[in-house]
Amino acid sequence: MRFSIGVPRVTVQRRMNLAPLVAARMAQQPKPSWSAIFVKGYALLARETPEFRRAYVKLPWPQFYEYPVSVASIAHEREYEGERAVLLSRIKGPERCSIAELHASIHAARSRPVMEIKEFRRALKMARVPTPIRRALMWLGLNIARQRPNYFGTFQFSVYSGLGAESLNPLTPLTTLLNYGPIGEDGSVTVRILYDHRVMDGANVARALHRFEEILNGEIADEVMQFSQDSAVPVRQERASG
Repeated sequence: MRFSIGVPRVTVQRRMNLAPLVAARMAQQPKPSWSAIFVKGYALLARETPEFRRAYVKLPWPQFYEYPVSVASIAHEREYEGERAVLLSRIKGPERCSIAELHASIHAARSRPVMEIKEFRRALKMARVPTPIRRALMWLGLNIARQRPNYFGTFQFSVYSGLGAESLNPLTPLTTLLNYGPIGEDGSVTVRILYDHRVMDGANVARALHRFEEILNGEIADEVMQFSQDSAVPVRQERASG
């Protein structure tokens, strides 16, 4: 949170109609998770929109750094030692994964024992490091361009829509954070992107949200139609555990 507060963050949102995508998902049994669907769609958006793969870093001097592929940082609420904690898993190159693979990876991060997930173990270990050292290590991780995605990702995904709620101003040190509210039966949903104003401006994000809606109702809906068949094939789950 300390590093998130220093980011000049702005929010742009769009009311979307995802009726074609909702219809495609409803036709599947089992159904792919909405998280997997949105992460894949957002990764495709980032693949064709370079600003979404950029970051502002301070080493060796302040600069923008563009990554060749996205790394999704996905927030999960897990119980650890009797308390609820928000822990982040990472998926490298989600644009190259099938929705079935993403579904399996996200499910693994949400259901496997906490200490079996590499990123969770690392986060819990880091939490025990003395505060000054922990802050220094995190600052370096965020500002050494080549290492940043390995520890933090290139974009964050965090939603509460499954609880019937939505977060209006979540914090992240990353360039963008994607979230959305409850999805209506008619496909209506509010989708928002929180972005680092040093890296991009609001007009580009507004255009990107329009394009994101097209991707979700087009390429993603088409892939969702194949989910039942794809999910019958064993998929790798190690992406969620490093």
